[in-house]
Order: sequence, then C-alpha cells, then structure tokens
Amino acid sequence: MSDSPRSGEPAATPRIRLVDVAREAGLSKTTVSAALNGTGRMSGAVRERAREAARRLGYRPNATARLLRAGHARLIGYAVGEFADDTGSYMSSPYFTQLTNATAAAALQHGYALVLLPSRRAPQEWADLPLDAAIVADPLDDDPLIEDFVAARIPLFTDRSVEGRPGTHWVDVNADGAVREVLDHLREQGARQTAVVLPGTLTRFHRAVADTYRLWCAEHGAAPLLATTDGPGDGPVVAAVERLMDGPGPDALFVVAEATPPLVLDAVRRSGRDVPRDLLLVCASEDASAEHSRPAVSTLSLRPAAVAVKGIELLMAALESGSREPTGALVPTVLEIRASSVRAAPAPPA
Repeated sequence: MSDSPRSGEPAATPRIRLVDVAREAGLSKTTVSAALNGTGRMSGAVRERAREAARRLGYRPNATARLLRAGHARLIGYAVGEFADDTGSYMSSPYFTQLTNATAAAALQHGYALVLLPSRRAPQEWADLPLDAAIVADPLDDDPLIEDFVAARIPLFTDRSVEGRPGTHWVDVNADGAVREVLDHLREQGARQTAVVLPGTLTRFHRAVADTYRLWCAEHGAAPLLATTDGPGDGPVVAAVERLMDGPGPDALFVVAEATPPLVLDAVRRSGRDVPRDLLLVCASEDASAEHSRPAVSTLSLRPAAVAVKGIELLMAALESGSREPTGALVPTVLEIRASSVRAAPAPPA
C-alpha cells in the first residue's frame, strides 16, 4: 500500500525539530532549548530571538519528552485564601482577576503553568499533583495550605506572613503607609470623621489596615468608625455603606472592601448626601469604572500585576538555583486622587 497522499489531499506537514529552530535563529540547539524552557543564562534579546524563530516556524516541543528530561512537571499550584469558603467568586473581583491573569502570564513566560487549587482542601487531595511550586494569594490567619506546602518543602510565594521561613517567598504592600496616605489626604481636604469599610473575612492586609486606622485616629484625636461586610461582593459592601449613612454619619469614607465604585456612590446618594460636597470618598479598587463615574472616584491601587510579576521573579530564581533561602519584597501602592475626594473650593464673591 502506498503512503503517498491521495489525489486532492494535502501532504502531511513535516514536523519542525529543535535543530530547525536553531538553524533559523542562528543559535546553538542547546541555547534554543534553554531559551524555550525559560532556563539558562542569556540576554533577553537572545531568548526572544529563539522564541520568535520557534513561533515563525510553528515549532511545538514534545511536552512529554521535555518533562522526562527536566525531571519536573513545570506546574505551579494557585489558591486564594480570602475566598476560601466561596472559591469561585474571586474571579468576579477586578483585583484577583488581574492578580491571577498576571501571575499566569508571568509564569508562562518561564515555561510554567498554573493549576487552580481549592483553598480549603486536605493535602491528600493535591499531594499527588507534580507541583514544582505553589502560590497562596491573600491567605487567612493560620491558613492550612501555607502549612501544608511548607511541610511538603514545596517552594511557596504568598504574603509577608511567611517572612523568614525557609523555602518561602513573599511580596506585599506597605499597608501602614498606604492607609496613612489616604487618611492624610482626606484630612487635608477637610474631613474630620473618616469611616472605613472592611471585609468580614480579614486577611493580614486588612488587619494591618484596621490597626493603622485606629492608631491614626488616636494620633489625630478622632473616634474610629469601622464597618465590616457580611461577605464578599457588591451587595454586602453597599449594605455596610448604607448602615454608615444611617444618621449623621461620617464626612469621609474609605472603602477597603472591594466593590464597584459607582454602586458605592449610589449608596451614599440614597442617603441624601452629595459627593464630594457632603462626603469625601476613596475606594481601594482596581475597577476601571471608578475613573468614568460622576464624579470620578479616587482609588487606592494595590497594583496586583506588579505583585504577581515580582512574586514569580522571586519564585523562578529559587527554582533555578534550588535555594531554600527565604526572600521578599514590597510593592508600592498608588493613590489616584480624583474628584470624589477633593473638596470643591467655595465660589469667589461676585
């Protein structure tokens, strides 16, 4: 029987080999292999040259053979601690959507893929997965996943709660500095009673926000006014804001629990207050709608994409070196001041 294609059928496309990519890129086969696997020491230009040649030729490595040679699966487990009781809902959060997408993209650039893990599961349910590393975003206090990964000696990237523990790597924000920046800004705009809305499930970051807020109030002779939500999502946050607006209420509001900024504005307006005339507003949010609302809402960005990129950088360095030395880094936050937190100057006399 002939193996030649039948009349009218396309001939089989010859398989592109690693040596073909090396010839196309003008590099050695070893260099191309390291570039495509995200390993080895080379300049970014050389690595991109190899990858561009592979894309141009349509090269697809044999994944099974590559894993057998490398001795690991190039998989990173990923879980979100803050939504442990509602594991699917974090993808509706702009913050966690950006964090997850940026983490996946940064890991993929190094040849690793994310495996989404349920946050509240016994270790035997993931113990058989060939994980090279793990990430726990915004863990809760005494998060069992943290302890399981540390005990299994799996390199871990999370927040500063693991600082100094062998095999762990943290990236965090300076909560104290970020909160003080917001509160100082509101005070400079004339606020004398700033209330804070926090989620009911407190992470390390949210506890730090509450501690700094109380300390700042004591330093400025103000009474703290804290409200917590009954759960994640817009509804519970709006309900907490409405409770604060019931009665005389504050003259400034810092909403740390994540919610859609225009919905927070609507909740304030339903109380009969105007923003910013009667109440100044800042939201901790990555939601683009804040910039386009009327008035535009001031936001504190925790820069999840920068956190993800830095965390993967620390994790990759540890995986490539095999070191269990703990590392960590702080990522600066960004306060975007918009109309909602700027007290309008009185009109000049006629």
